[in-house]
Amino acid sequence: MTGRIRTNLRFTFPGGAPLSHGKAQLMELIRETGSIRQAALRMNMSYRRGWLLADELNHLFIEPVIATKHGGKSGGGASLTTFGQELLTRFRAMEARTAAALRDDLAWMEENMRNEDAACGASDRDEPDQTSL
Repeated sequence: MTGRIRTNLRFTFPGGAPLSHGKAQLMELIRETGSIRQAALRMNMSYRRGWLLADELNHLFIEPVIATKHGGKSGGGASLTTFGQELLTRFRAMEARTAAALRDDLAWMEENMRNEDAACGASDRDEPDQTSL
């Protein structure tokens, strides 16, 4: 069997705003590209969706996560703040610790899974809501 069970660390803040792998990926891509637009494009989402997620991140904490620079002659841009970089580093470390803590149990579940074709056809999947990142 080649399929692996994936974990998805997700924190839900008071008020319902989530922080999970999607926002972490957005932060990584903003750091890499220097642009919310380019980060959103790489994630196959609209610029507006990317901007709204970045704005949501900035409102979750007492310090901003993403700094933006308005366009003009030199163009706009975005970057992670020092706080944003620390948040991303800590989130990725928590993901790694979670995966390590669950390694034996996940291996056991994988050993006992049905084959991938049968599992993919199951109607009682327990999948997380992908509408919010």
